[in-house]
Amino acid sequence: MIAFLKGRLVHRDPTHVVIDVNGVGYLVHISLQTFSDIKEQENIMLFTHLSIREDAHVLFGFSCESEKRLFQQLISVNGVGPSTAVVMLSYMNSNELKSSIVKEDAAALQSIKGIGGKTAQRVIIELKDKLKKESWEETQTSVSSGPHNTLRKEALSALLTLGLPKLVAEKSVDAALKKSGNTITLEDLVKQALKNA
Repeated sequence: MIAFLKGRLVHRDPTHVVIDVNGVGYLVHISLQTFSDIKEQENIMLFTHLSIREDAHVLFGFSCESEKRLFQQLISVNGVGPSTAVVMLSYMNSNELKSSIVKEDAAALQSIKGIGGKTAQRVIIELKDKLKKESWEETQTSVSSGPHNTLRKEALSALLTLGLPKLVAEKSVDAALKKSGNTITLEDLVKQALKNA
């Protein structure tokens, strides 16, 4: 529904931020991971997930798409709500959390406030294979893209979706590819290109 918000950071707190987007202030709940990523930036862009409950519409924001994707995978597990998923992403960064799930480290997951044995097992059972497959595909993307054709195409598509003009997007992606050599993931390429734009 609301894929991302781009605007001026008006208020920053470890649990939430307020972003002014063309005069409308959005209260967005964040993890500590995102909090440390955005630092004191004046203008920010957060990838968002809108959670609709009977009593409220709550926006959750993430500094990168991979954190948002992991959040959405976590809330797909029965017994893990949005607030619990944000707590999980605050206790561990995305890579640590994925690693704990893939390695079936229930003890690490149970060290997170509010995560009991049953929930930890459920998260592992439901997400382990998805996360293994995902990390394998990411590796393939960064390794097998030869002269970067696939990677370049995907990055351009992402940047155009984010509203960059085609010429600017192409220039930015090419500059980022030149600078990075052969080893860059799609996510990093998009981030670099956004910086260059």
